[in-house]
Amino acid sequence: MTQKSILDRFPRAQLMTGPTPLDRLDRLSSELGIDLWLKRDDLTGLGFGGNKTRQLEFYLGDAQEQGADTILITGAVQSNYVRSAAAAAAKLGMQSVLQLEERVPDMGGEYYSSGNVLLAKILGAEHMSYPEGEDEAGADAALHARAAELKSQGRKPYVIHLGLNHPPLGALGYVAAGQELCRQMPDADAVIVPSGSGATHGGLLTGMAVEENAASVFGVCVRRDREKQTTRMNTVLQKLADLLDIDAAPLQSKVNVLDEALPPGYGKLSGMTRAALEKMARTEGIFLDPVYSAKTFAGLLHLVNTREIQPGQKVVMIHTGGLPALFGYQSALLDDPT
Repeated sequence: MTQKSILDRFPRAQLMTGPTPLDRLDRLSSELGIDLWLKRDDLTGLGFGGNKTRQLEFYLGDAQEQGADTILITGAVQSNYVRSAAAAAAKLGMQSVLQLEERVPDMGGEYYSSGNVLLAKILGAEHMSYPEGEDEAGADAALHARAAELKSQGRKPYVIHLGLNHPPLGALGYVAAGQELCRQMPDADAVIVPSGSGATHGGLLTGMAVEENAASVFGVCVRRDREKQTTRMNTVLQKLADLLDIDAAPLQSKVNVLDEALPPGYGKLSGMTRAALEKMARTEGIFLDPVYSAKTFAGLLHLVNTREIQPGQKVVMIHTGGLPALFGYQSALLDDPT
């Protein structure tokens, strides 16, 4: 089954210009004893790039089909998703409402004014606040309340939900990405990806399975521990399989998540994560973000150290972008390592 046949029935906004690069990391390959490649989804282009551009193609395609003029979405204060949504909305002539929730305690002042927050303000987004970081249903309800107000004013709002009780349209973007990666590198032994909402991880796993690719897919937990994330992934994959009218069981059997790089929690740096971020920068000249991609690389290093990734194997890490968030983490990155 081709990418076109499995995704063609879903409306899609054109936000990307083509496949993202797949770059070999020569120095790290030599140092780690593996054949390491980086899938550059930090270079998706729009509004500082990142993996969310792929997901937004399908959400905003659906929004356009419904005649929406305003996008509403929730994320953490330094969310790459909400910044990308504001950029995509601007490109398509829509307005955006960004609800920022408190997921990361005890952050410095720059966390609330720099990075993605600054970019979203430049993009002209309306901002809301939500006091909790683990209440997806409540956050969605707050967006619907604001959407009702906008509708009463003659606007046509479209809500991008956090909760799992809605179809995971965004995951379709990574079904396409998984198929894209299989065309670029059909002989990979392992692929490493951050696992948070489950849309990127689940879509990638599904796209590669549709292409009958045998590579192992490792999801690195960035928000929940292994047990909770495995449960979430099974739900996401079931809903994605329902959306695509395929069997979820073979996908669920491939879920493999690790949480060694998760502590001390979402959006928080550990010595392990900071060391991974600095190692990538100082060995390959490539920046990672502290919330997703640095933890992903830390997880990859753990897999190499424990020999779950064997010497000589061909390994691809998905770089999901998020680099503006670095500027919201100045204090943490300038402090002595913990």
